Amino acid sequence: MNTRDEYIDKLSKVAKMTPDEAKRVLLDEVQKDLTGEIAKKIRAAEEKIKEEAHDKAEEILIDAMKHGATEYTAEYTVSSVKVPNEDVKGRIIGAGGRNIRTFEKEAGVEIEIDETDEIRLSSFDSVRREIARRALDILIKDARIQPSRIEEVIRQVKTEMEDVLLEEGKKVTHECGVYNLSVELMRMIGRFRFRTSYGQNLGIHTIEETRMGVAIANEIGANADVVRLGCLLHDIGKVITNEEGNHIELGVNLLKKYGIPKEVIACVAEHHEDRPFSSNESVIVWMADAISGSRPGARYEPHEDYVKRMSTIEDVAKGFPGVDVAFAFQAGRDVRVIVNPDEVDDDKLTVLAHDIARKLEKEAEYAGQIKVSVIREVRATETTSAK
Repeated sequence: MNTRDEYIDKLSKVAKMTPDEAKRVLLDEVQKDLTGEIAKKIRAAEEKIKEEAHDKAEEILIDAMKHGATEYTAEYTVSSVKVPNEDVKGRIIGAGGRNIRTFEKEAGVEIEIDETDEIRLSSFDSVRREIARRALDILIKDARIQPSRIEEVIRQVKTEMEDVLLEEGKKVTHECGVYNLSVELMRMIGRFRFRTSYGQNLGIHTIEETRMGVAIANEIGANADVVRLGCLLHDIGKVITNEEGNHIELGVNLLKKYGIPKEVIACVAEHHEDRPFSSNESVIVWMADAISGSRPGARYEPHEDYVKRMSTIEDVAKGFPGVDVAFAFQAGRDVRVIVNPDEVDDDKLTVLAHDIARKLEKEAEYAGQIKVSVIREVRATETTSAK
């Protein structure tokens, strides 16, 4: 008989237990000791795992942020065009300022000319400003600067902008590693290049976010393709200007029309936590969006307020019958309103200017005063017969 058997035999005799009962007592005592030791080791292991997980999470995020480096330069409200000499400046101004007035009216931007070798084009609307920049480049090279030619060139550039938007859309989507979107969606993404969000260029933000989101997805084993599309399309509602609603609702509705996968649409719908996260991919899109938007220097909130104020001023003016277009300049201190001459006669101009000013006082936010200029232009055109 070995020592263990002797111990059980003695214990059974002393406690008047059967050998099986004695075994159970002994095992219970050993189990209690083991349970305590196991619990200590589990707690120590959990603490170590938490520490390592925190360090690993930091490593993943830092590595992902490195992927966000972009080559774009942020643009705000001014574009510059170089002019070769003072003579060109004079032709741009025109006799009595007629050329510069026509250009500003047709392009919806403000031209600033000083003693430098540059002409500055100012507008809060980046697409409008880009059209003006391209048109002015053409006019300077063409040298035929007169009202009818200015109108013709601006119309031409506005038409060509559709191709420009498609090209810019391809650049953004390809930077994000996406190559199979429809032409219509790529053209809308092209507008990112000419749109800012809190002062941050939307094209820059989208590329940054997508690179970071994909890096995180690859690290943790999430679906990188869903994250890639979710990041690319998360803000597409911001470039939909002809419908009412917030950018999330507009974006979701648009993507449904184009048959985008429901997992991607969920990422778009949840990236501002308006709805509970339905997947790890949604969490990653939200996280990458937050990192790109909150990095130092990424955003400048007052610019978003500025754009909103300028848009409101223009919308108020355009809400009156007979108004064709309205453009806000000088940070909203100057509004130029172009009316349809067939609907608004000379007698109504003063009344219309007064009514617009009063409505702006009630509905628009502004500093100082707003000058409202209502412009009615009548032209007569005739064409000679063919010889």
